[in-house]
Amino acid sequence: MYKVIKKEIKEEILSRIKNEGISVPKIAEQYGISDKTIYTWLKGGVINNNPILEINRLRRENEDLLKIIGKLTADEARKKKRA
Repeated sequence: MYKVIKKEIKEEILSRIKNEGISVPKIAEQYGISDKTIYTWLKGGVINNNPILEINRLRRENEDLLKIIGKLTADEARKKKRA
């Protein structure tokens, strides 16, 4: 279902992300909207050069990569034990 968000609310959300450093998922939950919607606003250039968003994106990416490395390492160790 499509939900129209007032311009003032959108600006408030984006301002809080930029100025207070609140994470997108947390603020999305507070306002009852999809975090994907907020990421779309941010990607659309509403807020430019926001280092906090970039840092959060890189942290998530780093966590994902560490999980992959851990799984591959564990799989490799099991293969060596079998051999």
